[in-house]
Formats: sequence, structure tokens, C-alpha cells
Amino acid sequence: MATVAKTPQWTFTGVDASGSKVKGVLDASNEASAIQQLKARGVIPDKLAEKGAATGLQQEITIPGLERGPSLKDLALLTRQLATMVGAGVSILRALSIVGDQIDNPKLKRTVGEIATKVESGTALSTALEEFPLVIPPIMVHLVRAGETGGFLDKSLVMVADNFEAETKLRSKVKAALTYPVVVLIVALLGVAAMLIFIVPVFEKMFADLGSELPAPTQLLVNLSNAMPVVVPVVAVAGIAFAIWWGRAKNTEAVRRVVDPIKLKVPVFGKLNKKIALTRFTRNFATMLASGVPILQSLSIVGATSGNYVITSSLDSVQAGVREGRPIAESMATADIFPDMLVQMIGIGEESGSIDQMLEKTADFYDDEVETMSSQLTAMLEPLMIVFMGGLLGFMIVALYMPMFMVFQSIQNM
Repeated sequence: MATVAKTPQWTFTGVDASGSKVKGVLDASNEASAIQQLKARGVIPDKLAEKGAATGLQQEITIPGLERGPSLKDLALLTRQLATMVGAGVSILRALSIVGDQIDNPKLKRTVGEIATKVESGTALSTALEEFPLVIPPIMVHLVRAGETGGFLDKSLVMVADNFEAETKLRSKVKAALTYPVVVLIVALLGVAAMLIFIVPVFEKMFADLGSELPAPTQLLVNLSNAMPVVVPVVAVAGIAFAIWWGRAKNTEAVRRVVDPIKLKVPVFGKLNKKIALTRFTRNFATMLASGVPILQSLSIVGATSGNYVITSSLDSVQAGVREGRPIAESMATADIFPDMLVQMIGIGEESGSIDQMLEKTADFYDDEVETMSSQLTAMLEPLMIVFMGGLLGFMIVALYMPMFMVFQSIQNM
């Protein structure tokens, strides 16, 4: 008797027409069919994955055949080129065709081609973009739709490009601040491991011929050296296993609920993480409001793009307050994550009718704060890491030569 193939199940999270977060499971033969079902329900998905299937580093971007998804820099370049051509009077279809030929990323190139095909058949650009939620971020879809509705598509594309470029610049600042200490730490650990594996065993044979009891620091190095054949494979396997688990689980709500609050409390780096999350929130919120996207829908989208669960969960209560008719500033004041300055700036913006401008100025302020803190962090960590590395290697060298010093001392005392 022939068995009937079971229709795959897909788990999803997203935002419905009212701006509320939704999640669930649906049956669909493939990813495209699942997206169409969600679209029919009025749901904009931000995560979609086949149930039981492995996920990559970014849940919202599937990687069939190990295909690399587009980076934020790729999307920024795409939207900037589209904005320039549309502003110059080039039709959107022609602009998509020209830009598509210049894209290097295969996944994005194929997606732009499919979008152009849909636009050619009469589909609005925002509607075509919406059908590829695993490649095109929701913020881009909503800003383009607002531009189409208001007749300022070129300006809305410029806003999208500015937003993506600002986020790319923000990430570059953070990477620049963390690159040096991470590299120095890795070099120090590799140096210690090399000494324990190759150098300490040579000295150990020499110490055995001395026949005397070894000093505590030297004995510690010898014990660590003897344990390396067991420790190194265990650490390597554990590291690989953790990396695989982290890649699959880091975007899940259960993990983010635990990890994200810790990110905000870590000494030194906690303040930087908070500034980064607030920069993303304020800039994205300002961009959405400036394009005419409704407040509730904007709050729902920017919560998911802030990169921190604490802000995302806090915005849920802010949305509830706004639905009840309370001002945004009043609703945000009840959440500890939002600084008083941000709340006051939003309050002033609400009173003056220029909340998007106030948010943009606040985003620029936090952006400058991130740059300043990154520079200070790098300047502070450089000497500390050099001292740490020198102290660690110096301790090992002194520990190795201590038995010899003791022998020389004994000879002199004879």
C-alpha cells in the first residue's frame, strides 16, 4: 500500500493588520505556499521555518544549499541605487532591471529578478517586496508602501537607504571596537596553549632530573601541560557544539529572554549594548513615522528590529497603552529601559507634532554616544589587553625558570 507524503508544517511569527504579534503553525507544501497563506490572513511574517528543520544564523533568511543571504550593506546599496534612478525619472521596472544586473549576492539578485517580474505583471512594488519577507525586511516594505500611497516613492527609498546605511555604520563601529581585544585574547590563548603543549614538556624532563620538589607555579604549569591532550579535544568539541547550538537558538524567544537582559548588565559593555539598541529603536521609529506608517504598526516593527528582547517586550506594553489612548511618552515612562531624555524628547515631539524629528535628533545623539563609547572602550582595552597578555606569558616564563633559580641558589649556598 502506497504511503501518502505528509504535508510539511511551518512555524511562523509575525505582525497582523492591527499591529499585534502573532505566531503559530501552518501546513504548506513549500515556503512560497506558506507565505501566501500568511498573506491571505493579513499576517506579515518576520520568521518562517519548516518545523523540525535546522535553521541558520539568521532565522528570517533561509540558506538552501548553503547560500549566503544578503547583508544589510547589500540592501542599503540596492535601495540607494533604486532611489537615485526613481528620483531621476527612471521607471521602477527599468530601475529594478538595471540594479538587478549589478548585484553580487546570488540570493538577492534572484529575488530582485522575481520582484521585477511581479511588477511587470502589474503588482505594486510594496506588494511584490512583501512576498519575500525572508529577504526583504518589513521596515522596507512599509516605507515603500507609504511612499507609493503618498506619491513620494523616491523619498521613501532614500529613507530606507539612509536607515540601512546608518545601521551598517553602527555595526562597523561596534566591530571596530571589539576587533582588537578579541584578536589579542585569541593570540594570548594560542600562545599559552603552544607553550603548554610544546615548551613545558621539555622543561618537565629537565625538572625530573633535578629530583627536587617543584615550586607551586611550576607544578601548576606541569599539571596543565599533562592535561592538554585531554583538555584540547574536549574544549574543541564543546566549542563547536556550542557554536552550532547558539546559531540555531540565539534568535529564539527563550534564549533572548535570558541573554538580552544580561547584555545590558555586563560591566562596561552593558552601557554600549543599551546605547546600540536605543539607537536602532529611535532611528527606525523616526523613519517609520516620517513616512506616514501608523504608530501602532511602527511600534510593532521597530520592536523586532531593536535587537534586544528587553526593548521588544517593553514596547508590547507601550502599544497596549497607545491602544487605550495614552500618549506614547506616558506609556514609555513606565518601562525602565527607556531613559528619561528619550521619553521627554518624545513627549515634546507629541506636543509639537514633530515626533519624527525629535526621534531623529535623539537617534543622532545616541549614535554619537555609541561612537564615543566605542573609541573610549578601544583606548581603554588596548593597554589592558597588552598588560594581560604580557603578564600571562611573563608568569609562565618565570614559573618555568623558578626551579633553575632554586638550583643556582642551592649551589651558591654550598
